[in-house]
Amino acid sequence: MPENWQRAGFGLYIHWPFCAAKCPYCDFNSHVSDTIDQDHWERAYRQEILRIGHATAGRVLSSIYFGGGTPSLMSAGLVAAVLDQIRTTWTLANAVEITLEANPTSVEADRFSGYAEAGVNRLSLGVQALNDVDLKRLGRLHSVSDAISALDLARSIFENVSFDLIYGRQDQSLGDWEAELANALSFGPDHLSLYQLTIESNTAFGDRYRRGGLPGLPDEDLSADLFELTNAMCGEVGLDAYEVSNYANNGAEGRHNLIYWRSGDYAGIGPGAHGRLCLGGNRIASETHLSPSTWLQSVERAGSGESARQILSAEEIFSETLMMGLRLAEGVDLSCLNPREGFESRVRKLEGLGLLEARSGNLRATPTGRAVLNSVLKELL
Repeated sequence: MPENWQRAGFGLYIHWPFCAAKCPYCDFNSHVSDTIDQDHWERAYRQEILRIGHATAGRVLSSIYFGGGTPSLMSAGLVAAVLDQIRTTWTLANAVEITLEANPTSVEADRFSGYAEAGVNRLSLGVQALNDVDLKRLGRLHSVSDAISALDLARSIFENVSFDLIYGRQDQSLGDWEAELANALSFGPDHLSLYQLTIESNTAFGDRYRRGGLPGLPDEDLSADLFELTNAMCGEVGLDAYEVSNYANNGAEGRHNLIYWRSGDYAGIGPGAHGRLCLGGNRIASETHLSPSTWLQSVERAGSGESARQILSAEEIFSETLMMGLRLAEGVDLSCLNPREGFESRVRKLEGLGLLEARSGNLRATPTGRAVLNSVLKELL
């Protein structure tokens, strides 16, 4: 029987924790800093790569992802040095996917060629809106013109380019989103990540919302209509909803995130990065220090940036596998589940409601079920 990483992939996530400004909707581990010693970060990243490489010797790395934060604030030299260390630590798959998240400001776009020369072969561009008023509301530092220029440049450099949009914004009607999405689709993207705006409690938007300062957000009915419209419009141009918020032409799916959703193995390096690795017959969950300075000090003094590590129980593995896998159109491989008592009867109940279907060895949420996935998962778990 193949090991977990052979079945569902082995990926490496590199977290760059810095941004030029903190977006008011963002609850990721990101920080604004006037000065960043990138040589210092290079040494720490290299050390962590070697540590994890020792624990995972013999594996083939299928995906590398630079996330953040804003990784396009990293110098091309730093990205190259990290990738050089990775190449000497693991064997890379022939078709390894190396993704870097980027913002579409002109300063960051100037680094695109350097990233490609370093080995990055997929760029994920944080466009977020094709409306200048809403870009300002979202705290973005670029304009629509900047975004289009960066997208054109990226597509001239990288064969694989994805970009993100956020919908369900303040005062956004169904017609507004239809026109904006049509504009996005006119660029002929191979991959789009389309997220409904979520108000997280520990963000600036969360504070405003509690004070009544975010009027015009969509109600449940409009949110459902926006989701259905998004799926329909993307489907019409061949962008399949392979995951709840991700759409791609056949073969252009994001391989790194597929590792997460298929419950593969992945290591996380950098402040706030998480990992899931099968080691010694156990599935290990790891966390790292959130503070950039604390993480750096921990790597240097303790030889590891990890803040916590635990062996996941069978119940935790079951829950994670289900929660991640049902986000995918393909669903969950039933052979990977070790269901608890009563699970099959709950599945049959949800099948009867048209929310789930078990077929060809997979358990899938139907299109109707994916629209109310949180409720489906609550019932199953």
